[in-house]
Amino acid sequence: MVKIPSPRRLFRSRSKSTVGSGGSVDMCAMVAEHEKIEWEVRPGGMLVQKRRSPDDDLDDVETILVKVSTGGGWQHDVSIDATATFGDLKVMLSLATGLWPREQRLLYRGRERDDGDHLHMAGVQDGDKVLLLEDPAVTERKLRSTTLAQLMGVPCHSFIQV
Repeated sequence: MVKIPSPRRLFRSRSKSTVGSGGSVDMCAMVAEHEKIEWEVRPGGMLVQKRRSPDDDLDDVETILVKVSTGGGWQHDVSIDATATFGDLKVMLSLATGLWPREQRLLYRGRERDDGDHLHMAGVQDGDKVLLLEDPAVTERKLRSTTLAQLMGVPCHSFIQV
């Protein structure tokens, strides 16, 4: 078993800072304790700073809660990554509302936002409100298709009577 020496013994600073009680404190040790540096010994015997795993990086990701209200009075609370785009928010809202992302328009602070705009760059913070509107062109197309379907559904008289 390999005994790992304390980082305090490895990195001693020549410049010592004095504490009010008269004792001296190692500056490198203070930095190491402050940053919570973890050490590991590699197979060759080299002492190095421990690597961070991708799972540790996921803990650093900030998620925010965005309140999305629709024109019909509905409100949805969506938890999303702070660095996500408005397009990502549309995809999450499509699951809740049933509207395809291309049928949605998102307004934040009075301006329609593009799908490529990032939430944090637009200034969206935790608890902010975003307005979701259905695209008027899509609404018109749906209305036109339903009236056409109703007309086609009318029973027709046959030309030839047998």
